[in-house]
Amino acid sequence: MTISNRRTFMIGLGSAGLLAACDNSMRSNGAATIDARVDSTLEYLYSNYPGTTTLRDKSVGMLVMPLITKAGFGVGGSYGRGALRVGGVTVDYYSSAQATFGLQIGAQQYAHVLFFMTNEALASFRNSPGWSAGADMEYAISNRGENLSAETMTSLSPVIAVVFGQAGLIAGATIEGTKYTRIIP
Repeated sequence: MTISNRRTFMIGLGSAGLLAACDNSMRSNGAATIDARVDSTLEYLYSNYPGTTTLRDKSVGMLVMPLITKAGFGVGGSYGRGALRVGGVTVDYYSSAQATFGLQIGAQQYAHVLFFMTNEALASFRNSPGWSAGADMEYAISNRGENLSAETMTSLSPVIAVVFGQAGLIAGATIEGTKYTRIIP
């Protein structure tokens, strides 16, 4: 094995170990655990950012990802599981995964909610074998001390992403390029 291959292998192994160390702790009770975390996440979101209740009321569905763990050392990735709610009821469960490459080191955890503002956006999400977050989304990212307000966001966007609750050592949290896949917990 050449030195270059060994380094690549060691970096990949280290990144996988770092990501595994940030355990999402969703194991045996699958659906019940995800639903409990989704309820807790929504309660936190609405109590700390009351403007998001307007988004909830205007949306046709929400994908709630209560805990995303992101880690990297050159090569990195993120993973989490959550639930799609339509009319306040869980209709499907999803995982989110993202791979990254570049100058990065550290780990971070955060939560996000995708508000689907049109029936077409929700149908496109539900009917795709693997939906990727991309340019058709508007972001409302909250840092500590800031207040999210639905009035400042255009309601013309088909999907609005709210990222909040960041904790960790990687600067910024983005969900662009994240792939969502339907799962059976």
